[in-house]
Formats: sequence, C-alpha cells, structure tokens
Amino acid sequence: MKEINFNGKVINGFLMLFVQLILIPAIITFTWFFTPFELALTTTIVFIILWCIVWAGFSMIEPNEALCMIFFGKYKGTFRQTGYFWVNPFLTKKKLSLRARNLYAEPIKVNDKTGNPILIGLVLVWRLKDTYKAMFEIDSETMSTSAANTNIGGTNLAQRMNAFESFVKIQSDAALRQVAGQYAYDNDDNENKELTLRDSSEEINEQLVLKLNERLAMSGMEVVEARINYLAYAPEIAAVMLRRQQATAVISAREKIVEGAVSMVNLALNKLKENQIVDLDEEKKAAMVSNLLVVLCADEAAQPVVNTGTLYQ
Repeated sequence: MKEINFNGKVINGFLMLFVQLILIPAIITFTWFFTPFELALTTTIVFIILWCIVWAGFSMIEPNEALCMIFFGKYKGTFRQTGYFWVNPFLTKKKLSLRARNLYAEPIKVNDKTGNPILIGLVLVWRLKDTYKAMFEIDSETMSTSAANTNIGGTNLAQRMNAFESFVKIQSDAALRQVAGQYAYDNDDNENKELTLRDSSEEINEQLVLKLNERLAMSGMEVVEARINYLAYAPEIAAVMLRRQQATAVISAREKIVEGAVSMVNLALNKLKENQIVDLDEEKKAAMVSNLLVVLCADEAAQPVVNTGTLYQ
C-alpha cells in the first residue's frame, strides 16, 4: 500500500474555534436561564463533554509538514494542506516533517577493493517521501519510544523524526561499506583508469545516492544528496602509505627531470652543430652529455669548472 490523500471532512479551524469559544458558552448560558435546573445541569454536562471532544480535533500544519490520519487502527490518508483546521477528533493525527534534514555519519573503518583499511565518512541530505511506508513499513513507533526514554523533553514529532534519522544512519553505514569495498583508495598504476575513492568523488557520490535510495525505498525516505567528506588511511598503515606516496612522487618528479634534461642536451648539441660553433667527435659528445646530465639532474647546484685550454687537447 502507498500513501493516499486524506478525503475526510475538514473544517476551517477558526470557524470551529468560534463555535468553541462563543456558541457553546452561549448555549449553556441560555439553558441555565430558560430551562429547569435538572435539564440545565444535564445539558451543561453534555456540552462540556462535547467541548472537550471537539477541542481534540484542532490541528495546525506548517509548510512541508503532514498529518498521518488513523481511525481506530485504520489508515485513512495523509493530509498535507497548510493552515489551521478541524477534523474528526476521533482520528489519531501523527504529525510528520517533510523538510530536508542533514545527517553527518562519523568516519568508519572499512577495507577498500585492494584490502587496505581506510577511514571514510559521509554527509547526506534526506527527507520523508512516503508517509505511509515511513509510519507502517518500519517500526518507527518502537524507535521513537526508545528515543523518548533518553530525551524526556522531546515532542512526539521530534522523537518520530529522530527515529527515522536513526534508521537512515544505520542504512547509510551499510551502504557506505558496500560502496567503499568496490573501489580502491588510490590508483598506483598511472595507466590504470579504474575509478578510485580519492580521484572519482562525483562518480562515487552518485553510487552512494543510488545505493542509499535502494535501501531506503522500503521506509518511504529518499536521499537527495550524499557526499564523502572524510577519507584517509587507517592509522596502522597511514605512515607506510605516506612513504609510498612520497616515493611515487619522487619517482614521478625524477622522470620529469630526466625527460627535460635529455631534451635540453639534445637542443644544446643541435644548436652547436647548426651554428658551427665547435666540431665535436663522439667521445667529446659523450663527455658533454654526461656533464650536462649531471648538472641538470643533480639535487644541488653544480660547481662550475672553467677550462681555459682547448677541447682538442
């Protein structure tokens, strides 16, 4: 069964408030002045009971709120119209919030695709979509009762929404573990184009939203947005992984330096030949190449040695 609109009798709340505050007292006063005592007393008792019953039918709904209507255990529909209304007082009215809510999930330890332990956390935006599923497909009443035991001052609406949030949190942890286990933390092979947790944030976030909505479909809740907001190696391997990343960075930098040095040596030899500055044999070229590579690839500044002789000696 899905959510349906409430089609019962709904009266303007201000009209019924006028009846409560003006007409009923007026009727009681009129009865006491113009009827016998026994009849007046009986009428007064009846109207006081009626007053109390009618007063239970008032409800006020703000934007993005809804009332789940239940008549002696039977679901009668969901009322979403904003304003001040009066409905059948024998209906049980459970207020729900349809507004978007943030949820911050504390980082949890999981194993990525390669088996490395990592810490990963997320933040998501969720909201209530189907009030029937939220109220009757999951045990929200028990969860809200448990929340009430730890938060005595909370309202029924707050307790109920906290129960839904607890359900979303548990499912978000499960979905996060599932998605994180499908991808590696980082890609060590530059030629490998597989998605990784660190470099493919948008794709991973889309997968998170998809998995979360699959899990929350039965509860009538939906995730609007989910994003990984914390990602790091677990403490036990963080130092090792840092050294590996540093080594990878050093190797990559060395490759760039060597590539640039070779290009500069080639440019120097070609310029010397084109401009006919000096004629070098193969042995002299090899020595020059060796000296230039040492100068260009060294970590420290080279100390120049001035040769005042001739290259042909």
